Amino acid sequence: MAETTYFPRRLILAGAMISGVLLALAVHMLGARYGLDLGGLWRSDIREFMPAGATIAWWLIATVGFSGGYFTATLMDSAVSGQIPQRMRQFLIAVGVLVLAGAGQAASAPSPIPSISGVLAGLAALCLGAAMAFCGAYFALRKA
Repeated sequence: MAETTYFPRRLILAGAMISGVLLALAVHMLGARYGLDLGGLWRSDIREFMPAGATIAWWLIATVGFSGGYFTATLMDSAVSGQIPQRMRQFLIAVGVLVLAGAGQAASAPSPIPSISGVLAGLAALCLGAAMAFCGAYFALRKA
């Protein structure tokens, strides 16, 4: 019988956090392209208390960061023992590459957001994605 190999939990946590942060940033870039930007929080020309697009973007980034960290940690933990089929691994890699390529294409276009609020929105998305990816990965590893 083959011996089961385990990765250190810190390595799985770090990989899941990186994956969750990258997915959260990709969703932020794609959302900004379609008008869902966190930059609406710092604009003073809007009469609303909080624009709906900024709120949706905030929750979307948090959800994707958390679920990206959670599912990546779960997949990495089960992949070490060889429980994920080869086709599933290839499918997940292809989906990740397509999401990141779409985000890169969206980021290369001229930004409709003013530069300072765009930088602040990017930093807020990075911090929110990192915090939520850590929480998701931590809960996945705690459960496993």
